[in-house]
Amino acid sequence: MPTISPDTKRRALGKGLESLLPQRPAAPPAAAPVPAIAAAAAAPAEATGKPLEISLDHIERNPWQTRKHFDEAQLEELAQSIVAMGVVQAVVVRPLPSSPTQGPGHNAQRYQLIMGERRWLASRKAGKTTIPAIVKQVADEQVLEMTIVENLQRTDLNPMEQARAYQRLSQEFKLTQEQMATRTGKDRTSVSNFLRLLRLPETVQTKVETGELSFGHARALLALDSPESMAAAAQKVLALSLSVRQTENYVQGLINPEAKEKKEKKEAQAEDPNVREAEDRLRRTLGLKVKIEDKKGRGRVIIEYSGLEDFDALLEMLGDK
Repeated sequence: MPTISPDTKRRALGKGLESLLPQRPAAPPAAAPVPAIAAAAAAPAEATGKPLEISLDHIERNPWQTRKHFDEAQLEELAQSIVAMGVVQAVVVRPLPSSPTQGPGHNAQRYQLIMGERRWLASRKAGKTTIPAIVKQVADEQVLEMTIVENLQRTDLNPMEQARAYQRLSQEFKLTQEQMATRTGKDRTSVSNFLRLLRLPETVQTKVETGELSFGHARALLALDSPESMAAAAQKVLALSLSVRQTENYVQGLINPEAKEKKEKKEAQAEDPNVREAEDRLRRTLGLKVKIEDKKGRGRVIIEYSGLEDFDALLEMLGDK
């Protein structure tokens, strides 16, 4: 991880994504004259702001990429689109310094991706050898911040990837939740909710990352007071395939079991005795489980059957012969 000076961080704060991409490179240091042919072979593409065709093999992945999972089906679709239409939007790269181990014949300029990793991966799948790229002169700390912000502005990061991206902005750039919200165009409450996901135990975080548990399920589990209780509750939610609303009720019951018991008792006491008698009569007549939901003379009758034979018998008793 590059060392980020306080002065550099202060200059980066408050700027939008575009302002982090300077249009003109800094003046290169003075160097001894070299033969024209050798200079042309080793010179990197200029940072002109215009797309240039650069070899895919000369572009390295971004080591600060926030996204860890790329949907293979979506990559394949993008690859097919690139085969048919080419790469519509250029990727953004920066030139890398030449390695001192490079010898004669190995002086091709190499680049590092800043934005567009999906397009770069899909171009490889499509069998392309080059990709349109815009070359920018960008410092390490700017690449890091731009990568995180650009990914957070997308919609297909999973909740845990978003949570870890906000965490990096907070830890490495000392941004407040309000500043992160402004930078990414999100609501501050949303930023706070994502950061809270990092309180989940690793096993539950993995379930959220793979999509087995939704963001709503995760938020409900966070109401519990220990990692052990969260993990146990998550297993129960998955085993019973509980909805988010059911999970919320289940968690509240764990937090305050006395209130849950009191509520159930109150509901049972509030039931009209005439309704209970009607339910019993229908159960005896039909031989099936019957529930009557009544509110001031209006409601519905729910009859449960366990097989087609019960259903056919019910239709016969109701006169459908």
